[in-house]
Amino acid sequence: MHAYTILAVLCYFTILLTIGILSYRRHISAQEFIIGGRSMNYWLTALAAHASDMSSWLFMGYPAVVFTGGLFSAWSAIGLVLFMFLNWQLIAPKIRIATEQYNSLTFSSFFENRLTDTSGMIRIFTALMSLFFYTIYISSGLVGLGLLMENLFGLDYTIGILLGILVVIPYVFTGGYVTLAWIDLFQGIFLMCAIIFVPFHILPRVGGWDAVVNIATVKHLPLTLFPDFSVKTWFEILAMAAGWGLGYFGQPHIVTKFMGIRNVNEISKSKWIGMSWMVLSLGAATAVGLVGIAYFATTGLAQPEQLFIEMVRETFPSFVVGFLLCAVLAATINAMSSQVLVLTSNITEDFYKKVFNKKASSKELLVVARMGVIVVTLVAFFIAYGKISTIYSLVLYAWSGLGASFGPLLLISLYSKTVNKYGAWCGILSGGIIAAVWPYLNKLFSISIPSLLPSFTISFILILTVSALTQQKNVVRVRNKNT
Repeated sequence: MHAYTILAVLCYFTILLTIGILSYRRHISAQEFIIGGRSMNYWLTALAAHASDMSSWLFMGYPAVVFTGGLFSAWSAIGLVLFMFLNWQLIAPKIRIATEQYNSLTFSSFFENRLTDTSGMIRIFTALMSLFFYTIYISSGLVGLGLLMENLFGLDYTIGILLGILVVIPYVFTGGYVTLAWIDLFQGIFLMCAIIFVPFHILPRVGGWDAVVNIATVKHLPLTLFPDFSVKTWFEILAMAAGWGLGYFGQPHIVTKFMGIRNVNEISKSKWIGMSWMVLSLGAATAVGLVGIAYFATTGLAQPEQLFIEMVRETFPSFVVGFLLCAVLAATINAMSSQVLVLTSNITEDFYKKVFNKKASSKELLVVARMGVIVVTLVAFFIAYGKISTIYSLVLYAWSGLGASFGPLLLISLYSKTVNKYGAWCGILSGGIIAAVWPYLNKLFSISIPSLLPSFTISFILILTVSALTQQKNVVRVRNKNT
């Protein structure tokens, strides 16, 4: 490994450490640790929401799909852009106001307070779904870190995963929401610049857009969003766009960023900053996949998910390589740290405190949080170690599960007055369970249906139906009692 590359990585982490020290403050309450005391400005909110979203998927998972499937695969990115815009429009203002009104810091506490569920079942179901799907999500980040360390430092893949764990876990425990938000701001800008710079620097070296078109034609890869206008194509477009985009409504590590903004009237500013970042970053990631088609026209690429890494390594000087590949680290660390922060609140507030010790002290909860996150991370380590799936597939599985478990209930809770706790129970469980088993049931069909479509739809319908039926029974009971 070239000394200049190591020097670049050390310089990058020195910058992160400096930002962390400057933004660090002792957190005196759970509200400050989890959502920053609702004190974030619109720049911090925008970049925290978007930079914690993409993970290594932006640099490794998504470009690989474009590289192997052509521009038609970009419908998944288009779906993400459309639905994230709806997330800002429909969810952000209402969740900011509602969570302050109900004095809630997490999804589960909001659902519980909003639906007056004194049984604690909503908290338990929410915690279980979060633990399961976030464990898968974290494993996808570890896969990305393992591959990066393997290529960047020549380390064994397993050692790379362990180093990733050693970086991310202390990163969260010593920081909290405010520190992570400031680091997200820096890393969000940095990774956007890196992913824009690389494909447009390399494009002239491979012969320009004409070379991409020629090679893609030879390989029969579509360079259009509409290869034809058949029913099958329209279904595939819907499946890719909604099969990813719908998930935005139920991602706790993203939606909780909306809760932390200082002034709800500044959400519009955050929206346009965040959406601009997203369009530029996803557009550049699409360009990475397309340029890679020409770049590896003769040699090929055994592992498409290493497309960005290999292009950078073969093109730039060692010091620049180190800095550019730190962008992959930035994206992965941002996402994993936000996910671990959500898990911390789930393990302590929603599970341990609710089920085992309602009078637990803050010191006891801190120990439980750390132990719980370590256990979850170990499970994620073994999933990543086994290389059971690609980064793209792992992220899609976890994304779908979280989106289906919480998205329908969040939408209905914010826009309907008829929903109750019984509908919520059914919605969380049905959405999560269907999303978890659907990839295996999907093999029975002749056409592939993304798990988010049936799981989100069924959860949405069950919440409304069960709420209506149980509300009707309660009305009958009250009438009978009165008579």
